[in-house]
Amino acid sequence: MQPIDLSKTYSILKLHQGKSGSLIPILQEVQAQYGYLPEEVMQCIADKLKIPASKVYGVVTFYAQFRISPQGKNLLKVCCGTACHVQGGGQILESIKDALDLHSADTTTDGKFTLQEVACLGCCGLAPVVTLNEEVHAKITNKKVKEIINHAK
Repeated sequence: MQPIDLSKTYSILKLHQGKSGSLIPILQEVQAQYGYLPEEVMQCIADKLKIPASKVYGVVTFYAQFRISPQGKNLLKVCCGTACHVQGGGQILESIKDALDLHSADTTTDGKFTLQEVACLGCCGLAPVVTLNEEVHAKITNKKVKEIINHAK
């Protein structure tokens, strides 16, 4: 594995220098640069902000917006909120895992797909719902799952 170029991180940290409460904005900007938050980057942020690395890691793992591993080319989100669950969201999740040969919500070995299970996508009237990148797919069936995945490949 190649070492991470921390120059992007240093630039972002410099922009926020002396500003209190800047951890989350820093993490957001750094993630936008790298696509995720590598361990070396989180340690660098902790060192420069003079806070424990555990605090940085705690924030990163608390908020769903942050990723600690690279994301696939396509992001599939499966809603498992109440409305989607009642309409078969759990079965849809399992169908996607089978189609992508994943055992849990994760990234495929070829890096083409990242699967995320989310609490709510805010489309309850369209349940069950899946998003592919930013595109909403409503009233999903197992047949539609295969079509969505094949279209994205």
